[in-house]
Amino acid sequence: GGLVNIVDAVMQGKVQNGISLGRPPGHHAMPHWGMGFCLLANVSIAARWAQDQYSVGRMLIVDFDVHHGNGTQEVFYRDPSVLFFSAHQFPFYPGTGAAYETGEDRAEGATINVPLPSNVGDEGYRMIFQQLLIPAARLFRPELILVSAGYDAHWLDPLANMRLSVTGYTHLLEQ
Repeated sequence: GGLVNIVDAVMQGKVQNGISLGRPPGHHAMPHWGMGFCLLANVSIAARWAQDQYSVGRMLIVDFDVHHGNGTQEVFYRDPSVLFFSAHQFPFYPGTGAAYETGEDRAEGATINVPLPSNVGDEGYRMIFQQLLIPAARLFRPELILVSAGYDAHWLDPLANMRLSVTGYTHLLEQ
């Protein structure tokens, strides 16, 4: 409910933006079952809430967790009103998020997967956001942006190898 409350506050003009520190982010939760420690698809639920309650027409979901947001992708894979952008280590759990996964039917092109090799680091993420995400967002012109931020790309994370620093995360959030 925290993220839905933030969407309410933003859409009602009480705040310009907000952050929900809910864990896990929910980006692995599928429409009818949990997966990868995610029981509820928090960002997907908040996105549908914004569409249903506030008639948001175009929404951007940015996911920069080390793991691909397969659940979020599944929810919006056939929905042209949501641009889903995922930058993630590949191949890695859950094994999805190849560059050719771009959406289906009228939503072809509304999913942008950026599968990354290990050790991309701050500069690699900065280039991806500047060269891919920002132009796509400008073209799409979202009315609301939701971010599924994973912090397992940090250089000290023992399971992943993306090498983002705190400064790198700061730049991603500023973008």
